Amino acid sequence: MFNEKKKLGKAFKEPVYTFRGFEALPEDMEHLEDRFYGFVFQDSDFSKWIEAVAYSLVNHPDEKLEEIADGAIDIVCAAQLENGYLDTYYIINGMDKSFSNLKDHHELYCFGHLAEGAVAYYQATGKDKLLKAAMRFADYIDSVFGPEKEKSKGYPGHEIAEMALVRLYEATGEERYLELGRFFINERGRQPYYWDCETEGKKQEGERYQYHQAHRPVREQDEAVGHAVRAMYLYSGMADVARLTGDGTLLDSCKRLWNSTVWEKMYITGGVGGTSIGEAFSFPFDLPNDLAYAETCASIGLIFFARRMLEMEADSQYADVMEQALYNTVLSGMALDGKSFFYVNPLEVLPEACHLDERKQHVKPVRQKWFGCACCPPNLARLVSSIPSYAYTETEDSLYMHLHMAGIITKEIDGRTAVFQVQSQFPWSGKVTVTYAGEGPVRMKLAVRIPGWCRNWNVQGSERYCCSEEKGYYVMEGSWQPGDQLDLDFIMEPRFYQADDRVRENIGKIAALKGPVVYCAEEADNGKELHLIRLNPKADIKESKAQIGGKYFPVLNIDGYRKVCSPDAGNLYHEYREDQEKETEVKLIPYYAWANRGENEMMVWMRQGIPK
Repeated sequence: MFNEKKKLGKAFKEPVYTFRGFEALPEDMEHLEDRFYGFVFQDSDFSKWIEAVAYSLVNHPDEKLEEIADGAIDIVCAAQLENGYLDTYYIINGMDKSFSNLKDHHELYCFGHLAEGAVAYYQATGKDKLLKAAMRFADYIDSVFGPEKEKSKGYPGHEIAEMALVRLYEATGEERYLELGRFFINERGRQPYYWDCETEGKKQEGERYQYHQAHRPVREQDEAVGHAVRAMYLYSGMADVARLTGDGTLLDSCKRLWNSTVWEKMYITGGVGGTSIGEAFSFPFDLPNDLAYAETCASIGLIFFARRMLEMEADSQYADVMEQALYNTVLSGMALDGKSFFYVNPLEVLPEACHLDERKQHVKPVRQKWFGCACCPPNLARLVSSIPSYAYTETEDSLYMHLHMAGIITKEIDGRTAVFQVQSQFPWSGKVTVTYAGEGPVRMKLAVRIPGWCRNWNVQGSERYCCSEEKGYYVMEGSWQPGDQLDLDFIMEPRFYQADDRVRENIGKIAALKGPVVYCAEEADNGKELHLIRLNPKADIKESKAQIGGKYFPVLNIDGYRKVCSPDAGNLYHEYREDQEKETEVKLIPYYAWANRGENEMMVWMRQGIPK
């Protein structure tokens, strides 16, 4: 998260700030000062961790892990004030300044993650201690903010409270939580700006409210702008409120912002946020490969947004993007051994530039063990451990398969339990087998996504059902009998893609994909100076396997050419002459597996040319 240092007066002891580094703490921990350490949003690290723990416990019960989590919850709940307030920065430094800097100081953001984690832990374990703490904090916030005349008209600087309040409402049935979330969304961007009056009534001239998505009321916004993670969290909350309230104008805004994000500002890897300046969206079609930010958290937020749009409208475009972000940028955010992480996910890397060019110092050529601002690792953990809720959704009479993942899915319908067993070879092959394993027959719809990358597909075993195609889904309706089996094959062939001509950085370049997986060239396989290589888009793509990080991955082998440097290449400029090239075979690996063999060059978009 972007760090903005803000002084709040002499009564405050400022936190120890670092920017994605480790803060220097005294060697003797017994002599630590009695003050707040870290970022103002440090509380959220616990909350994201507890949410990931909750999802893990559902699938992998672990008494020791649950005991550790319970102990951490006890410590956090002990810090809560009697009135319900729970943010350690202000509890330590002085409650007289609480909610005095909503724009920068993340109290409502920390609450949002607390609520998300509390609901998840309650649903996983049945233990409600943290849930009750989150509800008490929500009640306190509700007593401070709202449309009533006597209440404050503020709203979060860093969004997530909006979607968290909806989740808290759905878990508890307390209508006021939904209304508070809707209030924060409705209030955002209204003038006069609440933030102008936060600090002793001083107007903050020239404030760039686009960074916080507060430049206009949300229903008037039509372009994804500002900090990319904040934007995705806001849009997710907007979609939640639109779904639960039937607000058509809010839904329309969500669709406009979706289109802006996906059709103008998204990398082929599902990354969003093209500039490190403010970790933000750039202007339409500005998608630099080597300067990309594409924060792991932003793609996770895009998946949040996509799933919420799917809950309102089963349209395969949302699931296509969810799959694209998951198998590329999100998985790239963590090493194959799970022990190091990327904050930034570029599409082209020259290690020397990362070390020597200040413009590219946000790009790391190898994953880092940890970060002072550690939002991405626990965010990634909570997404991956909760992936079943993204792979499948349901309506009253239908089960939707969005991501073709193996598992056992149950659905209650007409007093019976429908059970489907799914076997899948995704993402390396498009073969999927679905078997109905319920004890008795049920009548319902099963809707399976037809991936946007798939040209040819077939299904065997659907003849007994009434079948149709609806917005990119193959819908089978009928009576499902025990033992019924579907064999689906979404033909998965490697192909070349090119970008819209308005993406200036990629003119004359192509990228290789197989199914949802983006591929890249790495120095470890192809030698240095990848920019001298061009691919033959007419050549057959051969497939093989290679070992990376102790695992075997499908590899694409493509005929190409490498420029041969001329004898007088020492001249910085010279008169034009036709390039001399030699044939070479270019080896491409899955993008998310790059940087697992040490520091080396990487490139997704490569020059292309047809041989003469």
